[in-house]
Amino acid sequence: MKEQRRNRFDLTGKTAIVTGAGRGLGQAIAAGLAEAGANLLLVTNRTSAEETKAKVEAFGGKARIVQVDIADRSKLPSIIDEAIESFGGLDILVNNAGIIRRTPAVEHAYSDWQEVLDVNLNSVFALCQLAGELMIEQGHGKIINIASMLSFQGGINVPGYTASKHAVAGLTKALANEWASKGVQVNAIAPGYMSTDNTEALRKDPTRSRQILDRIPAGRWGTDEDLIGPAVFLASEASGYMNGHILCVDGGWMNR
Repeated sequence: MKEQRRNRFDLTGKTAIVTGAGRGLGQAIAAGLAEAGANLLLVTNRTSAEETKAKVEAFGGKARIVQVDIADRSKLPSIIDEAIESFGGLDILVNNAGIIRRTPAVEHAYSDWQEVLDVNLNSVFALCQLAGELMIEQGHGKIINIASMLSFQGGINVPGYTASKHAVAGLTKALANEWASKGVQVNAIAPGYMSTDNTEALRKDPTRSRQILDRIPAGRWGTDEDLIGPAVFLASEASGYMNGHILCVDGGWMNR
């Protein structure tokens, strides 16, 4: 009798939270998880997530939108509560939301530094902590943090962003060390230079844009679609033995 194959990438019946889901990378990741079968809790701050919701539903998934300022620690438990109330549980957390402030270090306002850390790092730790407690109790779960090429490099004129993304990589490894034995996989994706709002200034600068493209073996900026496969992989059974890994999706940038 022929053995039936199982799809190790299938997310049918799983519940995923994606922060920063209103546009860009977050929207693409949310739609990709829905295509694989997941239901989505879409977390957004100022940007509407109705378009993302429509994409999720087009794949047959269920979606709820939660508008929350994730920089406000007191509001974060409501995100986990909403996932449980709406879908009966939580299987996947994608910490995607992030901001950037471009100013030379000597001019970098402390308010900008603090805002970037609150969104890019402090909210990530808090949501990991909240989701992790639930996932440890149930014995399984997937957490995917969005790191950056600046988790490895210093960048120029982005001290707060660089510090936050180095910290996200370290936090990912620290949590994996504690939670892997409890059935919870914590990994990160480090996107390369992607065509998003965060890189608009770089893409409009002819010199910097050419310098960046010249270093990317693939010869192009990344797109939202490039993150879908890696996100589904890390959210699925297929990555069950991956823990604390920072997966570069960069067109080969780090090879240079």
